[in-house]
Amino acid sequence: MDPFEDTLRRLRETFQVGHTRSAEFRAAQLRGLGRFLQDNKQLLHDALAQDLHKSAFESELSEVAISQGEVNLALRNLRAWMKDEHVPKSLATQLDSAFIRKEPFGLVLIIAPWNYPLNLTLVPLVGALAAGNCVVLKPSEISKSIEKILAEELPRYLDQSCFAVVLGGPQETGQLLEHRFDYIFFTGSPRVGKIVMTAAAKHLTPVTLELGGKNPCYVDDNCDPQIVANRVAWFRYFNAGQTCVAPDYLLCSPEMQERLLPALQSTITRFYGDDPQSSPNLGRIINQKHFQRLRALLGCGRVAIGGQSDEHDRYIAPTVLVDVQEAEPVMQEEIFGPILPIMNVRGVDEAIEFINRREKPLALFAFSNSSQVVKRILAQTSSGGFCGNDGFMHITLASLPFGGVGASGIGRYHGKFSFDTFSHHRACLLRSPGMEKLNAIRYPPHSPRHLRKLVVAMEARDCSCTLL
Repeated sequence: MDPFEDTLRRLRETFQVGHTRSAEFRAAQLRGLGRFLQDNKQLLHDALAQDLHKSAFESELSEVAISQGEVNLALRNLRAWMKDEHVPKSLATQLDSAFIRKEPFGLVLIIAPWNYPLNLTLVPLVGALAAGNCVVLKPSEISKSIEKILAEELPRYLDQSCFAVVLGGPQETGQLLEHRFDYIFFTGSPRVGKIVMTAAAKHLTPVTLELGGKNPCYVDDNCDPQIVANRVAWFRYFNAGQTCVAPDYLLCSPEMQERLLPALQSTITRFYGDDPQSSPNLGRIINQKHFQRLRALLGCGRVAIGGQSDEHDRYIAPTVLVDVQEAEPVMQEEIFGPILPIMNVRGVDEAIEFINRREKPLALFAFSNSSQVVKRILAQTSSGGFCGNDGFMHITLASLPFGGVGASGIGRYHGKFSFDTFSHHRACLLRSPGMEKLNAIRYPPHSPRHLRKLVVAMEARDCSCTLL
């Protein structure tokens, strides 16, 4: 018996009767989501600590506050986002009404990951609800404590006729993907992303794939190594390195490496103390499978900083690797942990060449006191996002789209981009049933003179002014 059939039928019936379309209903769901975050804040902090050993600071900053900010932004702007968008017209359509209407897709599926199990679940959910969809939410089974709260508490705050949480592992997710959805939003690895896209293709379902990859970070010789160390260490070891937009490796000259290593060691000690394992500010690896994978990567190159591990505690020390070869596993797969390899290049030209011969990353970082160097890397590479002289701060701006390119993903979200992602942009033109004489030149019998007039009348106009 199909465990999902009844739930999906119920949600489809709700959508078909138009229950989710009004601004009032959408706003009520968003307010419910906001109440969920406020009422359960301590419970969520405790769950994040249990799953990932996240500090209250990290949980609030990167999970709760960002999710609440998206809710607040959507509530402030919902009616403006929903309004028909009138567009410029040609001479042939001057008497018509031409506009884009943002319509909900219908029944959407959101498949969330374990590394930011609240943020990466609720931020796309905000967009889906604001756009007027019915939603099936599949939280990660790996972050068990957050999964439990999302399954037991969240539905109490939303209209369950248009929202459902489904649970399970890969087998259940595979069964779920056999069903037709009107949109699928997936965050996870490229390997699973391919499975999701293959399943969606059977129903011609559009997808957003938020994936990952190996994010490069170039450090120019013209830098203050201590400033670089502060910023790189913070966003590399945040959430124990389990961040899809963290730098996966550094590119710098041997001379900069010699200056950077003592600065990184000083920063790590200042951030996490002489014994990082006892620091309340350093997270843990999500499970034993990922711990074992990361511990194996410690054998690549040479450990310059850190390298300690504790299997019982799922602890990997903040680590820096040097003398790394490009063919080694640590440079072939996304690390997703507190390990930072350094690759040596002779300068910006070699760095750009190195970056461009690999898959396009989700994020790319460049540090230099020279704005010309930063702008050159921006101009001569491609990535989902780019940040000069800092880490992943670009993803904290709801006014910037977040998403990958090529192997790092398809589509974008955050802020209004989330609303647009979950909305079908319907092209609309409304014409009067009268004034038929104006249409005469387009009907047979045709003539060169009528063709010339029609071509001119149908040309796109830069001016958006209209007669009506």
